[in-house]
Amino acid sequence: MSGDYKFGIEEEYFVNDAAKRDVARGKVKEFFDKCRHELSEDIQPEMLEPQIEIATKPSLDFADARTQLVDLRSSVGAIARDHNLTVMASGTHPLAMWARVRPNAQPRYGKVMHDLQMVGSRVVVCGMHVHVEVPDLAARVDIMNRIQPYLPLLLALSTSSPFWQSQRTGLLGYRLAAYRELPRTGLPDLFQDAADYQRYIDTLVAARAIENSSYVWWVIRPSLKHPTLELRVADSCTRVDDTLAIAALYRCLVRHLHRDPTLNAGQTGASRAINDENGWRAQRYGIHGSFVDEASRSAKPVRQILDETLDLVADDAKALGCERELDLARWIVARGTSADQQLTLYTEALGRGLSNRDALAGVVDWLSAETVGETMVRH
Repeated sequence: MSGDYKFGIEEEYFVNDAAKRDVARGKVKEFFDKCRHELSEDIQPEMLEPQIEIATKPSLDFADARTQLVDLRSSVGAIARDHNLTVMASGTHPLAMWARVRPNAQPRYGKVMHDLQMVGSRVVVCGMHVHVEVPDLAARVDIMNRIQPYLPLLLALSTSSPFWQSQRTGLLGYRLAAYRELPRTGLPDLFQDAADYQRYIDTLVAARAIENSSYVWWVIRPSLKHPTLELRVADSCTRVDDTLAIAALYRCLVRHLHRDPTLNAGQTGASRAINDENGWRAQRYGIHGSFVDEASRSAKPVRQILDETLDLVADDAKALGCERELDLARWIVARGTSADQQLTLYTEALGRGLSNRDALAGVVDWLSAETVGETMVRH
């Protein structure tokens, strides 16, 4: 197995009141403190009170990453139960109303919320982030440019946010639509080189527009704390298998682009605009849509794009020992994403005569059970 491209996974979860199925109000700090004390100091709060972030230790092995994720999810879930709470991996919350969600009281988040005002309060979303080690900043910026055509595929595979404010949105991945209300989000610009990127960051910091580069919230970015390129495009994945499939595909793409500097070289303004269009198509249609292919000037089904991408990185998967995890990406397309399952449950519940709220509560029950590896009992 290659010793390169060490990776780590971060997952954000909603913290829910177990009885109400809505986001928790109160009891969250005690729960959070117990998670950090009993499980890991790497467990972090998020900008809003009813959110928590877990992180795996840096790893070279996906079996190890799976073990870490399963243990963290089940352990956080057990602590949540002790506090009459549940945790839920989903890009948006089916029931939460943003005006009722409390911001985190920590000073860092207070400063952020003061700057963002209402758009900060509205970002009731959870994502999944993957860090892949690329020690050289110049290489990180170069790969950040050239990986952009693949980001819509990674988003489509992760879609878990079809609901917003107790409404069906008509999108499979609504999370980024809400998130893009924030500044410094979406696709990064195509930077000329590392110096160009650093000039952007240094100028904003010197002008006191931002404190540091962690306030740049693009869908992919060089990490401030680690020598990694951080994927941020994905919704929080309800199923562990989906998290691992996306992390493996991203890691293989980083390796492939690092080893082949000609691939997607010379991206242009038109290229970036096409990548942005495909990002929208991933939000709207998930795995069921198609992406615009710049080279052929045609639309290709997501399934075909996935097959072509998996063929491209087959040798990388073998070198990194993650062929099984890449196969899970095909399984996502075969059985659907979390968003697909949420919509199936919701539609079936409405068909049985349940109210909109009760149908959404059933979706929350499935999300909560699946997140921590439990089997939901249907009534």
